[in-house]
Amino acid sequence: MSQSSAALTFELVGRCSTTRARASILTLPHGQVNLPIFMPVATQASLKGLTPEQLEGTGCRLCLNNTYHLGLKPGQEVLDAVGGAHKFQGWKHNLLTDSGGFQMVSLLKLANVTEEGVRFLSPHDGSPMLLTPEHSMSLQNSIGSDIMMQLDDVLVTTHPDKARMREAMERSVRWLDRCITAHKYPERQNLFCIIQGGLDLEMRRDCCKEMVARDTPGIAIGGLSGGEAKDDFCKVVQTCTEMLPDLKPRYVMGIGYPEDLVVSVALGADMFDCVWPTRTARFGNAITKNGVLNMKREMYAADYGPMEDGCGCQCCRPVEEEGSLGITRAFIHHNAAKETVAAHLLTLHNVWYQLNLMREAREAIIADEFPAFVKKFFAGLYPEQENYPSWAVDALRGVGIDLLET
Repeated sequence: MSQSSAALTFELVGRCSTTRARASILTLPHGQVNLPIFMPVATQASLKGLTPEQLEGTGCRLCLNNTYHLGLKPGQEVLDAVGGAHKFQGWKHNLLTDSGGFQMVSLLKLANVTEEGVRFLSPHDGSPMLLTPEHSMSLQNSIGSDIMMQLDDVLVTTHPDKARMREAMERSVRWLDRCITAHKYPERQNLFCIIQGGLDLEMRRDCCKEMVARDTPGIAIGGLSGGEAKDDFCKVVQTCTEMLPDLKPRYVMGIGYPEDLVVSVALGADMFDCVWPTRTARFGNAITKNGVLNMKREMYAADYGPMEDGCGCQCCRPVEEEGSLGITRAFIHHNAAKETVAAHLLTLHNVWYQLNLMREAREAIIADEFPAFVKKFFAGLYPEQENYPSWAVDALRGVGIDLLET
């Protein structure tokens, strides 16, 4: 089954017979992307510490740029002159850009949201600035991203004012209409809507109905990873995915912990992004199937094994394999606190891990072995079943997987 729009084709190639997990092929202007997928975040048009070639080598075919930061620097004039962000950063694969609104609200205390847009003070010189749906679209058109996000009115899910939450949800729908009108290049760039509504499931359902009616090429679930309980997070994802059309990609924004990814795939989501894998690398941490390892610990000083046995990343593969670096834990430990090379190598490893986790999930879905994959994943992270997080146990039980079943 497949569905196409002007700049996107979505083909469903496999379903889990137990859960709501799907495997699909997303074809965008800069090539094919296999879903489910984790998308690394290249905020300033670069993934910190990696060259475009190294990022490509991890298997990444869709990463993020940040509209807010690129709009400030290098600025729209430079992006127009160079021909967009793909050329600017030497990236020949697909790009997704956020709208810019999240940074205005989350990073800048002096931001004020009105129907017109988000008013804020420039972090550079304190001058008044305004981001409207129209300006967000103009910036993203200049960036040339393959997927661009609508400007939405973002509140943290734990916001106590229900009336303000409904106002934000309804405003996000109105702003989507303005984004659709302002979008100059629908034949080569895809505009995704964003479902809001906090933790109120009825509000989320209302927003889903409105957003689905606009028939954008893809649909995002926004406003999560804002400090809410994981149980509530799972309920929002499941409530939304149950209402979304089968033949469109579903993107849960801001999600990056491995457990969150696996559970969200089981609940029917396809796309995820987060800065965590790259940020935690800069703190000296390696993501592995048995959990996160702090490579600064003295126990790794004389450990001459790879960061993770059996890992297929360029760092961990045996040194005799072509293209392998054969990096040891001892080398990472030695450099973790004093040289940037350790952060670069950990970033390479962590990004590969996240992408490969989704590749393995996809293969399991296509083979209709996804429940077994999920059980093996959680067993690797938690040797004792009594340590399994209750939120994951409950969410997976709701879609037919009993993690505690012996």
